[in-house]
Amino acid sequence: MGSRARRKQIWCVQPLTPLMEGPDFSMQNQEGSKKESSWEVIREWFRVQKSVPGTGSNNFSMSVYGNNINLAKRQDLRLLLGVLGCPLAPIPISNNPISYLQIKNIPIETSAANYIIQQYLAATGCSKQHNGAKNMYTSGVVKMIRCETEISTGKSVRTLGSRSGENGCFVLWQMSPGMWSLELAVGGNKVLAGSDGKIVWRHTPWLGTHAAKGPQRPLRRIIQGLDPRSTARLFAKAQCLGEKRIGEDDCFVLKVAADRAAVVERNEGPAEVIRHVLYGYFSQKSGLLIYMEDSHLTRVQSPDNDTVYWETTIGSTIGDYVDVDGVLIAHQGRTIATVFRFGETSIQHSRTRMEEEWRIHDVVFNVPGLSMDSFIPPADIFDAENANTISP
Repeated sequence: MGSRARRKQIWCVQPLTPLMEGPDFSMQNQEGSKKESSWEVIREWFRVQKSVPGTGSNNFSMSVYGNNINLAKRQDLRLLLGVLGCPLAPIPISNNPISYLQIKNIPIETSAANYIIQQYLAATGCSKQHNGAKNMYTSGVVKMIRCETEISTGKSVRTLGSRSGENGCFVLWQMSPGMWSLELAVGGNKVLAGSDGKIVWRHTPWLGTHAAKGPQRPLRRIIQGLDPRSTARLFAKAQCLGEKRIGEDDCFVLKVAADRAAVVERNEGPAEVIRHVLYGYFSQKSGLLIYMEDSHLTRVQSPDNDTVYWETTIGSTIGDYVDVDGVLIAHQGRTIATVFRFGETSIQHSRTRMEEEWRIHDVVFNVPGLSMDSFIPPADIFDAENANTISP
């Protein structure tokens, strides 16, 4: 009871709302409440950017914003953290033992993918370890580069925004199976997120605490080179699409996608998730994962019956693998994210680009004293669930 009471003092109680992975199109606000929903962050960012009386980023200056410069920077950072702060993978991680991946009596695309994953486990050193680490601690630094948006009307293209960056740091804890906790601080803003293996949640100063809808899915930061075993389990049911060259490397391309039932669970109000697909690019030379890209498409029916599509694509270059207790862990990477907005009838569309550079400083396996109690969700979630149960 004492720990629960202390937890309530730390976390500001907020109504439980879904964790959305993109802009919020719900135009309805709760009566007497000004709390933004996560989709509204992108919409507000576009509103601020369109008020800027300048075109082209080359001659962009701080004076363009005038009195709104602080508001514009704040909206930029919110959008960055909303898209790149703690994105999730499209599907849950398989609980099947990695050593039992099949390569016979299954479609050739699946057997080829399983063989590539076995090579990946061997390249990272996981095949030599019969018992994986029980938990992991990771710390690192990030640099998030502000957004640039191109708005096209069919005849002309207008560029908005600047490329100034914000430095930050993060701490990540993980315990098998599926429990993790992330603290990310950038530009004076902090994002907290976590999972107890059943509930995925996120907390930001401007949104409060949110729970993710749909199946429990892993944190993208974990599978992009930090935990090879989790990456291998995620691609356990992947299909091999063939080969593609990434930089100087010839790679095998593996694909995993959320099934229709899982996608439907993530729908909210007028926003309908159409698909969420993840591609992994494994070097033919080293066997390591060197690039990862996922694409998330949402369709929104607006009150005036216009249909708008939002496609979020996140691509990460992964490298600088370093041996940590016999396992190769990626220590550096660069992520580029784009948010593409388009409609069925209008010729106008917009494309927003943002970047993140990250570097790992420390990785420690089997930290003494770390237990399941370290991954208990905030009291906000339990309070909201109880309130929803009691209310008529």
